[in-house]
Amino acid sequence: MDIFKDLLNFNILDLIDIALVAFLLYYVYKLIKGTVAINIFFGIVIFYLFYLLVDVLQMRMLSKILGGFMSVGIIALIVVFQPEIRKFLLMIGSTNLSKSGSFMKRFSFVKAQQNTASDAEVIVKSCTKMGSSKTGALIVIERNNNLDFLVETGDDMKITVTQPILESIFFKNSPLHDGAIIISENVIKATRVILPVNNEKNIPSRFGLRHRAAIGITEKTDALALVVSEETGQLSYVNNGEFVIYTDTQDLIEKIKADLS
Repeated sequence: MDIFKDLLNFNILDLIDIALVAFLLYYVYKLIKGTVAINIFFGIVIFYLFYLLVDVLQMRMLSKILGGFMSVGIIALIVVFQPEIRKFLLMIGSTNLSKSGSFMKRFSFVKAQQNTASDAEVIVKSCTKMGSSKTGALIVIERNNNLDFLVETGDDMKITVTQPILESIFFKNSPLHDGAIIISENVIKATRVILPVNNEKNIPSRFGLRHRAAIGITEKTDALALVVSEETGQLSYVNNGEFVIYTDTQDLIEKIKADLS
């Protein structure tokens, strides 16, 4: 009977409340999609739904036990999801208001398709060619998080991305080849950028500072990173602090397109 009364009292504020909860869950899922944390997230959702069921059925003892876990659960969540919480807060705090419509895109359920195909193809082809000559390179592709705080560590640029430009930047005798470059919307924002290096994660010894820097920046932001090894010429793709496995060049291009869309 109380349920029917609640339904009759349903108003616009309740509708807004439901929409905001759905909005928040959507972005939490989007933030942790493709990571190990997604399994923990689903586990928490299942646990919470079970707790609600127990509470509705008035199973007092089990409800009290589960309620005890729920009361201290927020501390456990902060510990478990520390990297994701950090990235979420950075995503909110680094909204790039200078880009036309970027703020609305950030908070839109239907994201407009970006013309990223040519970007991915040009970047991957450039990296592949540099890999054949064992020319080291580190390319960071900006997504939602504004990377202007890193631009200050290097040389500010506004150059349209082309294969000759990328290859000339990382040419061994070029004054710009040290450090990383940041690409945003098919424009090279900066060169010789200094990235935060991850020294905590254990990675194979064949990977050097470029790879650790790629892991560091993709852990702290939602950027993507491509690394060409100067020793082996191998091309590595890093997203969310993890190396992404790909079968061939075309597969890599498709993965980058999907991550940018």
